[in-house]
Amino acid sequence: MRVLVTGANGFIGRNLTVRLVEHNIDVVAWNRDTSIASISESLPSIDWVVHLAAANRPTTEDGFVTDNAEFTQTVVDVLSKAQRPIPLIFSSSSQVLLDNSYGKTKRIAEGAVCAYGERSGAPVSIYRLPGVFGKWCKPNYNSVVATFCYNIAQGLAISISDPTKELALVYIDDVVTEFVNVILAKKAMLAEGVVVPQYQVSLATLAEKIRSFTQSRVNLTLADVGTGFDRALYATYVSYLQPEQFSYTVPRYVDPRGEFAELVKHPDAGQVSYFTAHAGITRGGHYHHTKTEKFLVIRGQARFCFRHLITNETYEVLTQGGDGRVVETIPGWVHDITNIGIEELIVMLWANEIFDRAQPDTVAARVI
Repeated sequence: MRVLVTGANGFIGRNLTVRLVEHNIDVVAWNRDTSIASISESLPSIDWVVHLAAANRPTTEDGFVTDNAEFTQTVVDVLSKAQRPIPLIFSSSSQVLLDNSYGKTKRIAEGAVCAYGERSGAPVSIYRLPGVFGKWCKPNYNSVVATFCYNIAQGLAISISDPTKELALVYIDDVVTEFVNVILAKKAMLAEGVVVPQYQVSLATLAEKIRSFTQSRVNLTLADVGTGFDRALYATYVSYLQPEQFSYTVPRYVDPRGEFAELVKHPDAGQVSYFTAHAGITRGGHYHHTKTEKFLVIRGQARFCFRHLITNETYEVLTQGGDGRVVETIPGWVHDITNIGIEELIVMLWANEIFDRAQPDTVAARVI
């Protein structure tokens, strides 16, 4: 399959091109410097066209007409010469409902696309996209998400004229997935397509969320970035980090027993840490009333010892790096861990709650 993509070097175009290649689809790029003759020559082998090229911030008002209305007419005129119905996906804008130059010329472009579909019988899908955000979007241009992410990531100021203003947004991966699914399914339609999910967020909330991402490297506490809008926004934010920002350090606490460091925390999912212990060293020696933990030995040999607070029943677990054995601490059982090997012991640790020095739920006690 071969897909002709106009505006292939743009924000959506780059993301779409990568995804199409992942599906072993050959992409023919139609950019500003591409000749009409070369496109006409390639038409016999083109299976789909995705028309993304447009201008939303040209240097002159005439640029809207040239790059939106007239260029779209050029695209469909070329496709009409193929004398076969080549399916077309057109990226329009929700601004077609507004009385501005961009919206007006996008409406004209939609008319040209619809006329092509009716005249040729080709399947045509028109997507009136709201604001699209995600990786590779140009900051300080026409995307407030890209601008906020880039500026905040680089420690630059952002400007918010109306904190309560609501934005309608779709994520680039969802846009691309929709386009690819239409192409792979070879849907026949003459209709307005829809990208879901669509998110609503105020400028104030957007800025607050992005700032919280920067603070996660300071207080180590992550927001809910595993699903929905926050997942997409966090992925977008980190895409604007410069290579020298890809890594950061966390506080390490070193004493004669070894070292300890917290890696990441979450208000609802606890925290992840690691610690080391020199040969012969025992760490722990306490119990919890509610807190639970999971330990995984990464390197070295360890003995976990347990004692029930009431019955004094004891139990031990021997494990070492490479076993993949998780040892869980149980409320009401005193527990400790001893390095019984000759090399340094390295252990990953998850606790179901963030450590609170005021209420640590950690009571010192001996196992034996």
